[in-house]
Amino acid sequence: MGTEEIKKDMDVSEWFSQLTYDQWIAVPASGARPSARYKHAAAVADEKLYISGGSRNGRYLSDVQVFDFRSSAWSSLKLKSELKADKAEDNSQEVLPATSDHSMVKWGNKLLLVGGHSKKSSDSMTVRFIDLETHLCGVIETSGNAPVARGGHSATLIGSRLIIFGGENSSRRLLNDLYALDLEKMTWDVLETTQTPPAPRFDHTATLHAGRYLLIFGGCSHSIFFNDLHVLDLQTMEWSQPEIQGHLVAPRAGHAGIAIDENWYIVGGGDNKNGCPETLVLNMSKLAWSALTSVKGRDPLASEGLSVCSTLIDGEKHLVAFGGYNGKYNNEVFVMRLKPRDMLRPKIFQSPAAAAAAASVTAAYALAKSEKLDFSNMNFNSRGVESSPSEQDLTIEIDAIKEDKKVLELSLAEVRAENSRLREKIDEVNSTHSELSKELHSVQGQLVAERSRCFKLEAQIAELQKMLESLQSIENEVQILRRQKSAIEREIELNASAQRQGSGGVWRWLAG
Repeated sequence: MGTEEIKKDMDVSEWFSQLTYDQWIAVPASGARPSARYKHAAAVADEKLYISGGSRNGRYLSDVQVFDFRSSAWSSLKLKSELKADKAEDNSQEVLPATSDHSMVKWGNKLLLVGGHSKKSSDSMTVRFIDLETHLCGVIETSGNAPVARGGHSATLIGSRLIIFGGENSSRRLLNDLYALDLEKMTWDVLETTQTPPAPRFDHTATLHAGRYLLIFGGCSHSIFFNDLHVLDLQTMEWSQPEIQGHLVAPRAGHAGIAIDENWYIVGGGDNKNGCPETLVLNMSKLAWSALTSVKGRDPLASEGLSVCSTLIDGEKHLVAFGGYNGKYNNEVFVMRLKPRDMLRPKIFQSPAAAAAAASVTAAYALAKSEKLDFSNMNFNSRGVESSPSEQDLTIEIDAIKEDKKVLELSLAEVRAENSRLREKIDEVNSTHSELSKELHSVQGQLVAERSRCFKLEAQIAELQKMLESLQSIENEVQILRRQKSAIEREIELNASAQRQGSGGVWRWLAG
């Protein structure tokens, strides 16, 4: 169940009514397509998809592009500066700085652009706005304890508060702090929490469940990709990491998520080597993962840095994905028509006989999951099914079960491949561990020898210190002897001088 393109001869005014449930469709579009990109921001307002900024080939983008679901047409939004509102139009590059890895949420008649990386550095997080009626754009003045500037964070709208978690600052420092922006007062607050928070990360996803629980999924550090789920109780402000059931989820970052009712849809992402091909669904009440669809490894939806939004078209809910990078930058619009909850297991049987047939289908469905039965050779035409409509419904149900079986087999193959890769990594780690253990023993032996040598040197140093102390006393005695010698020499010289003087006087007396 990968991605497909809508036929060109389809009436664009009715294309949404012809979509297959739970399948991604690449929508043909008129107008100039926006530049392919990733790490942009996206939001839906008034049946239009708004795309802002992003990155391509290391260059930040500043444009705002609009996709109209009704006309299936792209257009570029010309922004006007708040400071130059008297001008009819302005160059959007002069109004909106080129930004990547930022967030965008709809608040009233405005789109709010929060944070992100740009060449114009800022110490604290910047909040900009785009007025959807006047197309004015500017910076919103905020107060309070604003978070440090960052990108790759998550921004979750909870009532009139915008909750910011994690991200990466301009110095590439990873964050796991939590802030709240009151959108009515435009004031920032630090949120203090208890228990163990998620590890610092960026390019994760977040959502709100039951108006009380903030969920954080995936993301990465500079070396590790995560597949963990963390829950913050917004009443007690306690973090927890619940046990999750169901589908095995691969670590990923750069994915996109959107919550609809009890389900959290996760699209794309990757680990810088491989894109994640499946569209995941987390039932937030049961805390169970399932895989809704799977695409090919190089499909545009198996990308990092894509966006996903939800929109209501003719009363039906749709997912909308755009952009991303998986070795190639993408600029296509993909739409998935979500199957209503009451159609996930349609109750098409009314009579007791038909209920018995439904029970047989349910049993076959369970056997198919456990034993991988081939439904093509099974006969579901029981005696209790009295009319052809029930047989047709059974055929539809069997086809759905076959599709589920294919998805499960694909998931099983992926799990087996992942297990094989993990076994190879374990063998490599064990081999490395063995070599490191040998090297550690060698180093420990060297340390023992060096420690013995150090003990000997310390003993020699102690002896030398004693010798130095004795040398000091000898030096003092030598100084005393030198002084005594000097005194004796002076005394001898004085005596000799006196004798010479005495001898001279006697000879002068005899001569006189």
